[in-house]
Amino acid sequence: MSWIHSVFFLFLVFRWCIAGESSAEVTDDGAPMEISDREALYSTIQGFVGDSWNGSDLYPEPCGWTPIQGVSCDLFDALWYVTELTLGLVHENSLSCAASLEIKPQLFKLKHLKSLSFVNCFTSSLTIPKGDWTSLGNSLESLEFRSNPGLIGELPETFGSLTNLKSLVVLENGFNGKLPMSLCNLSSLKRLVLAGNLFTGTIPDCFNGFKDLLILDLSRNSFSGTLPSTIGEMVSLLKLDLSNNQLEGKLPQGIGFLKNLTLLDVRNNKISGGFSQNVEKIRSLTDLVLSGNPMDIDDMMGIKWESMGNLVVLDLSKMGLRGDIPYGLTKLKRLRFLGLNDNELTGTVPSKELETLPCLGALYIHGNNLTGELRFSTKFYEKMGTRFKASKNPNLCQYDMVSESSNYVPPLGLKPCKMKKTEGDLVIMQTFRNLKKEESSSSSMSLMVTRHVLSNGLMWDLLLGLSLIVLLI
Repeated sequence: MSWIHSVFFLFLVFRWCIAGESSAEVTDDGAPMEISDREALYSTIQGFVGDSWNGSDLYPEPCGWTPIQGVSCDLFDALWYVTELTLGLVHENSLSCAASLEIKPQLFKLKHLKSLSFVNCFTSSLTIPKGDWTSLGNSLESLEFRSNPGLIGELPETFGSLTNLKSLVVLENGFNGKLPMSLCNLSSLKRLVLAGNLFTGTIPDCFNGFKDLLILDLSRNSFSGTLPSTIGEMVSLLKLDLSNNQLEGKLPQGIGFLKNLTLLDVRNNKISGGFSQNVEKIRSLTDLVLSGNPMDIDDMMGIKWESMGNLVVLDLSKMGLRGDIPYGLTKLKRLRFLGLNDNELTGTVPSKELETLPCLGALYIHGNNLTGELRFSTKFYEKMGTRFKASKNPNLCQYDMVSESSNYVPPLGLKPCKMKKTEGDLVIMQTFRNLKKEESSSSSMSLMVTRHVLSNGLMWDLLLGLSLIVLLI
């Protein structure tokens, strides 16, 4: 009877093989790939690279051991499915997108797709079809459009159905128009980047549900109006970049409740106040960029900077600031970048105090009405190099300094300081240069003597060259 069992066993194996061929493709590691998923993948790729591509040169299949850069798979119920798809020239051997392409409906049949990215792919004008994005709502966690100048039009309203998204990146494309209100449904987001497009209108006031959002970047668009009041309810937010828009009004009071915020960048908008009551409450800030906003002077000068000890980058340039340089800035021991340029600041520069900041590597105070003398050391200038600018301050001067270091870069655009004395006084300022002593039969030393003679209220500068030759025996 053993031969009967053997025949029956072979029959079962043969039947399983026949059935398997109709629904799955066996890959190199023995696990089958779901046929419909493979067909959807191939059709999707053909839509971007052209119908001439059919995957015939692939061995064994995209999910067993894939030679296609940008395609990743995972096992579900013992079958391989596509989980990640990146289209565009990300790697040298990535599939390049054709000049004329389309997003085929088969894309939405990849039912286990978790990550979808389009990088430098759309160069000719194309509007994203609404499509059946809802079919990816339960699986898709990351959706990215990066550097696609050909993508135009508004974001599809159906993006709001992708409620499982953790990351939505729409960076440097040609999208325009207002943001769809359906984006308010994406409350699971941890990263929302819509920078570098042509979006207009107001920012939706629906951030009260975004409790897990870590990064919000809406920079380099044309958003207008005031900031939404609910922006302060994103309690997990680490980075907020709203720079280079047309936002106006005051910062909402709730922004002071963002206790985890490390970066706040609102440069080049029309925001006029709300800083002293809010910004100094955010002790976690390391990067604060406020430049290019017409701030209320009393509001800005009232900030207690010494309470923001974690600041590393502080840019207050082009804000119309007046008065003295705030002394509290000299207490920021972690500060590396300080921009105060192109304001209307007056008074003297706290040189010694600023020089003692151990991490300071860039200081810009040019374009103000600062007065007096700069008292920084040559060592400070050697450290700063070209990252120090103090020009365009008509009443600010700098004493000549001598340094043998090749790293020394004297500040440009500053007039030399003159010594002021009463009439009849004689001032002699001696500067020794190129002092050399040779232990040989002779040595020479040159001495430059400058005499400032005051007579009848006029100053005459006389430069005398005195050469002393000392003969050594």
